[in-house]
Amino acid sequence: MSDFPHDIDLDAFWDHASSRKINQPPASAAMIAELQALLGYRLPPSYVAFMHRYNGGCPHLCCCPTEQGTSWAEDHCAIDSFLSIGRDTRYSLGGSLGSRFMIEEWGYPDLGVYICNCPSAGHDMVALDYRECGPEGEPRVVHVDQEGDYEVTVLAPNFEAFVRALVSPEVYDTSEQDYLDDLDTVAGAPFSPLLEELLEHFPDVPDLGSLIRQVALRIVHDKRCFALHADPLSHLLYDLQFWLYQNRYPVPSQEAYLEVYQDMIAFAKGFGTGGYAPDFIRDWFRARLADGHLRQAAGGLALTPAYRAQLLEQLSGFRPADPQTQEQP
Repeated sequence: MSDFPHDIDLDAFWDHASSRKINQPPASAAMIAELQALLGYRLPPSYVAFMHRYNGGCPHLCCCPTEQGTSWAEDHCAIDSFLSIGRDTRYSLGGSLGSRFMIEEWGYPDLGVYICNCPSAGHDMVALDYRECGPEGEPRVVHVDQEGDYEVTVLAPNFEAFVRALVSPEVYDTSEQDYLDDLDTVAGAPFSPLLEELLEHFPDVPDLGSLIRQVALRIVHDKRCFALHADPLSHLLYDLQFWLYQNRYPVPSQEAYLEVYQDMIAFAKGFGTGGYAPDFIRDWFRARLADGHLRQAAGGLALTPAYRAQLLEQLSGFRPADPQTQEQP
């Protein structure tokens, strides 16, 4: 097997702590041959050698410059992880969330082999592109953007050049400006059409739209960004979105709800987080079912009246104090 150039420190390249769920033992020659037959493409020797030394994981150098904007940034794309060469784990080339899955289930163009996940949880990917070289040739590396109608951006002429192009996210550190932009977003950006519709048909809390903005402002102040995870304020926004939706439409199952969830805030063009991790929503769903706050009703799954009362009590803490009720000096 040819070796990857030794002037690249691959031990320092990887974030070993974050890679544990993805990294696998080196792939055997038999496994590589099996995958090449499954995928329909010859994997380039530089890629195979690179992955032989550390088979999949999360890199420290995770940003690749681009000459045009992507859904991630105006001048680069970001990589979350390299899929391992194998078939036995979800995040492997031949796994349940591997290259063929992205083509057959997510509609990505069949241009080659998808090798890197991005932070958007599936809404953009990095691939080996064989369209010009053929299935036995040396593929270029491209970024494919689902959010941009699967627009393809060339990142490098070959895999080695791609790895050499990767830089630290510190090169593109815009955290302070991002914080200010997120404050503006949650304070005044328009809600998505679906969220606007749901608020319009929600008489229980007439000022719920402004209260959602107040919760989001608290999240941005705490995290320095608008992102929903597994913390209490994120769970509050998960609760409110579900309450709004089930008030207007039936929710027959968790999966049915996940199909519409992203249209409320996650991928909204104005007031939105720009992405989400489905496992956070699934965990919230399981927790609400387990604690009895979410139950099956005649019209589908719904929050219980007692829990809705708790949410109203929580929301009262986000309303500004009435000056007329404050004690005068």
